[in-house]
Amino acid sequence: MKKNRLFAAITAAALALSLAACGSAPASTASAPASVSGSAAGESFKVGIVQYTSHSSLDEICTAIQSELTALSEASVAAGGPAIEFEVKNGQADAATLNDICKLFVSDGVDLIIPIATPAATAAAAAVQGTGIPLVYSAVTDPVGAQLADSMEAPGQNMTGTSDYIDTNKILDLALAADPDLGTLGLIYNLGEPNSVTTIGNMKPVLEEKGITAVESTVTNAGEVQLAAQNLLAQGAEAIFVPIDNTVADGMAVLASTAIEAGVPVYTAADSMVRDGGLATTGVNYTKLGELTAQMAADVLNGADPAATPVQVLNDGITTVNTTTAAALGIDPEIFDLTGEGYIAVE
Repeated sequence: MKKNRLFAAITAAALALSLAACGSAPASTASAPASVSGSAAGESFKVGIVQYTSHSSLDEICTAIQSELTALSEASVAAGGPAIEFEVKNGQADAATLNDICKLFVSDGVDLIIPIATPAATAAAAAVQGTGIPLVYSAVTDPVGAQLADSMEAPGQNMTGTSDYIDTNKILDLALAADPDLGTLGLIYNLGEPNSVTTIGNMKPVLEEKGITAVESTVTNAGEVQLAAQNLLAQGAEAIFVPIDNTVADGMAVLASTAIEAGVPVYTAADSMVRDGGLATTGVNYTKLGELTAQMAADVLNGADPAATPVQVLNDGITTVNTTTAAALGIDPEIFDLTGEGYIAVE
């Protein structure tokens, strides 16, 4: 059985691989097989990767997953085990396309599916019902709320994965470091994304406790982001917060430029959004999230029970600051070093 042989010599190696830098191959809608020559017995695992849509956050995760799977596959083949072949497809934020991709993977008889982001995971979960095909999802903010896990510790279904849950208190601390008198915070998100709704729901009580007024503007597509930003500014937003929202992430550059022009900082829930012009964040590194997802997928292929494998939350508290945005807003990046351990500067 290939499961019994897979990674016979790479379990320990996986720990080292997790510290290695990932490749820079972009996410693709085309077939993307791992660059390996196959196992001695000619066996291989087939993995389907379905990305919800294209934007910097999800692209970063997908690139990291591909790079890590390729490294793990090469190590397996070198040890005489099976290769891991994978195919990447992108749903481009279209529900029907996502469903078709997941059904295609099922009909192709893949050994495992890796959906990236909550909508992709939901589509994949529906497609694999009754098939026995496991899922290892990535960047699902609230798996329990999305009905993808019974609990974080024991998912209880034929799926597990990684969560990009964000501690909004820490991001709010950044905003208050820049403006201790912050009175009105703008919230921009898509009501159709459960991950965003959960994050915003968690943040509102905290804002109320601190006496900060929340004003909201929601979007249904990236083309509405600029108008939504202008609406927040018209409501007196002194700063703006963006959860891990795929729709807003797709229009992040427009949001950032609109806010900068008005002298208003944008705090985000992902470092990739900071690279796209947001001011600062603290929390998830998406490259590490993708690597961890790939390693969990390898464990499941090797026989681990996804139903009993805890969902992993990767929140190492790394602060990322866009120094170009900070300069445009006249804000000293050093004020965001709240722990004294420094921050990651991007431009």
